[in-house]
Amino acid sequence: MELSLNELKKFLYEANAHGYAGDDQNILPQRSGFHELEYGKPDWYFRDSYSGHYYAPGQEVVYYKNEPVWAMAYSGGMKEKYHKEYDDFVHETFTFLKEALLEMDKDKPYRGPNSYKHDSWHYLSNIKGDITDFIGNEKIFHNNELVFEQNFIGGTIK
Repeated sequence: MELSLNELKKFLYEANAHGYAGDDQNILPQRSGFHELEYGKPDWYFRDSYSGHYYAPGQEVVYYKNEPVWAMAYSGGMKEKYHKEYDDFVHETFTFLKEALLEMDKDKPYRGPNSYKHDSWHYLSNIKGDITDFIGNEKIFHNNELVFEQNFIGGTIK
């Protein structure tokens, strides 16, 4: 099967804009205890599956013509001191994360931009590699204090 990396990037950009960061199309999960989102169009299908709230590891998979062609795993979340007692702040953090993710680079549509700032919030993403094979880390700072951190790794499936 011949896969166009440009078409993959374009689809992944759309899927992420409509997924967690966008209009959040929750579906019935395949696995108990998980939250799952999906997005699809002819020949293409995207599924994001994660478990947890404050710390929520998960995986995204893109299918082309019913075959898995790309995947990314991620793990991380709010720093420990914000678990349980700061729900309003956690909600604000995730709202800002979604805002930052919508500013993703069209050439690297798997997480947010290298840097994004809004008021007292700052998002940073460091990605090594390209859509075929990458590893990265993202952080959110509020008033210059690290409040959220996540690692991710992925690439094409051959």
